[in-house]
Amino acid sequence: MMGTSEAALQILSSGCRILSSDPYASNLDWKFASKFHINCVKKRALRHKQLFNCSSFLQNQIGIQRLKMIGDYGLFGNTSVDSLQLLSCKCQQSETVGGLTSEDGKGTWFVDSARVLHFNGAVNPTNVLEFGNVQQKQGNGELTSNGAVKQGKESLPTDGGALGIGRDASNKVTVDSIEDEAWNLLLNSVVYYCGSPIGTIAANDPTSSNVLNYDQVFIRDFIPSGIAFLLKGEYDIVRNFILHTLQLQSWEKTMDCHSPGQGLMPASFKVRTVPLDGDDSSTEEVLDPDFGEAAIGRVAPVDSGLWWIILLRAYGKCSGDLSVQERIDVQTGIKMILRLCLSDGFDMFPTLLVTDGSCMIDRRMGIHGHPLEIQALFYSALLCAREMLAPEDGSADLIRALTNRLVALSFHIREYYWIDLRKLNEIYRYKTEEYSYDAVNKFNIYPDQVSPWLVKWIPNQGGYLIGNLQPAHMDFRFFSLGNLWSVVSGLATTEQSHAILDLIEAKWIDLVADMPLKICYPALEGQEWQIITGSDPKNTPWSYHNAGSWPTLLWQLTVACIKMNRPEIAARAIEVAERRISWDKWPEYYDTKRARFIGKQARLFQTWSIAGYLVAKLLLADPSAAKMLITEEDPELVNAFSCMISANPRRQRGRKNSKQTYIV
Repeated sequence: MMGTSEAALQILSSGCRILSSDPYASNLDWKFASKFHINCVKKRALRHKQLFNCSSFLQNQIGIQRLKMIGDYGLFGNTSVDSLQLLSCKCQQSETVGGLTSEDGKGTWFVDSARVLHFNGAVNPTNVLEFGNVQQKQGNGELTSNGAVKQGKESLPTDGGALGIGRDASNKVTVDSIEDEAWNLLLNSVVYYCGSPIGTIAANDPTSSNVLNYDQVFIRDFIPSGIAFLLKGEYDIVRNFILHTLQLQSWEKTMDCHSPGQGLMPASFKVRTVPLDGDDSSTEEVLDPDFGEAAIGRVAPVDSGLWWIILLRAYGKCSGDLSVQERIDVQTGIKMILRLCLSDGFDMFPTLLVTDGSCMIDRRMGIHGHPLEIQALFYSALLCAREMLAPEDGSADLIRALTNRLVALSFHIREYYWIDLRKLNEIYRYKTEEYSYDAVNKFNIYPDQVSPWLVKWIPNQGGYLIGNLQPAHMDFRFFSLGNLWSVVSGLATTEQSHAILDLIEAKWIDLVADMPLKICYPALEGQEWQIITGSDPKNTPWSYHNAGSWPTLLWQLTVACIKMNRPEIAARAIEVAERRISWDKWPEYYDTKRARFIGKQARLFQTWSIAGYLVAKLLLADPSAAKMLITEEDPELVNAFSCMISANPRRQRGRKNSKQTYIV
């Protein structure tokens, strides 16, 4: 242990905060905690000068801070030192911020100052206490623009030596070491804003010099990271993410002089350091959002706001802190997203009409119209929002419209998107050009659309929800995320949910093979690929979005399996992933029909591949924790749905019942 004077000198340069233990992290060994601590020390040494220049920090006073190290590891006992207090941020503390204050009629937006990220007995790199006796040799680190340490090639060897990762005699990575490595990589991907954790970058690939936008925080990519932190009891980073992205919602971005609808959430954001008032000697950190105006294809994300609502509910369920969702600004943010999604338009269907590339598949893949993934997330977000909206006069009409949409959407998807062997036989015998209110073939689907691959592929037991439905068009491809989230959200019935899992088991070689999980099946090939994708060189057959395999889908599969009490399916998929994913350096996606090759343009150390694996492992260890993501059917919705099924299909136009009606 270094002397008190030497410790004080270290503290003066680091601006430390109190370390606290993490009761949720007892299953991780001390080696992992200490190595994370060393990484924190190195990050702080590189960043402290830059952070002191941030306009959000002011040196306020000199005091005595009592440093108390408690928990499983008992590093330093109780130590009292004289130090400069941590430079305080101008941003208000989260406990004192009410968001949109009732006193201010116009509403005042506040930046929420986050607290320190505590994890495994260590704190975030910008506030770590530096002690010389834990300075160990740890590979070279390079500072990235977001403040995280990017590992050099030599610090991530294939034998895992620098990370304390063990391999057995057959050169396979042990399960415990894979989890330790994953946590280490996830923590190294954390992004800081004004010294507080705010999210995780998309990828931290040391082998690629072409960063593109992978150094940004994506809303959809952060969801598994946020769930992983929640499961470990690290609530602050998720809270910060929710509140800061909410503030970005009010930005007015334009594309060719056109502004998108109010309530749109950005696809991603980046922490940038810019000169303060034109003075290069002083800088400040700002959040720069991207609503799609800089993205490839210039497509605004539809799923960002839906995922944000789902994560907000998960935060409240897991942490027990409902004060965030009750804040005035958060309630306003929920309503803005709902009004954007529920606004009237030309579309006759209850499903959301969106353009190509507006979700996880963010390139041209023929999913424009009413893709299943968006509908499943839409349904889930509606249920979560109805649960969180404060009952007040101003919300009554919105809740009524929300409930009507839930009933109509569930009926539409369950009735018209479902496909199994029986339904396929029905479509095969469809009559066309039917004009009437009681038509069987309501969307004028031509039987010749039934592809030969589907006739051979559909199993005797099992079924799934098709990828898209539009007039005269059914996209029969199997889309994993849409089907899995339909199970999680309850959009699919209990019978349909079991049938979806039955199909995954029956078609294991096609959907899982050597690495879970195919993003869709089958791939677009030949002339069809040329026409639908525009000959996209990145979406060649069995690659990337065109039937590539994405390890991040492990966590959605696990939640769906836990809900249906079939966790053995997820456990089997995780076991498949563990054979390769660490050795392959956590790729973004895999190519070929059996996922034997790392994606030709896949980023390594992809954060949501790492977080997806961790969430899957944590949920299998504690299945009850999945309740924060699962939504069950409301009895009111079940009753309304039953009434619609039993209603006379020969309803005449303009007839109004005395009771509330649900339009499908």
